[in-house]
Amino acid sequence: MIRIHDLSTDKITDREMNDVEFAQFEAEQAAQATEAAAQAEAKAAKVSAQAKLESLGLTADDLKALGL
Repeated sequence: MIRIHDLSTDKITDREMNDVEFAQFEAEQAAQATEAAAQAEAKAAKVSAQAKLESLGLTADDLKALGL
């Protein structure tokens, strides 16, 4: 659904999306899902790397001290 709010008359009109609008909506939803998945993957990789460092007994401060 598309909501149009005419501020000059304060009239609100709701209508169904046309085919082009719906295709754009679906494309945007897919792009957002892809971005969210990429962010989740990056976060998981960071958590995994931190866990590996901790298993070696290293902290982020240790790496900074080493210049890494």
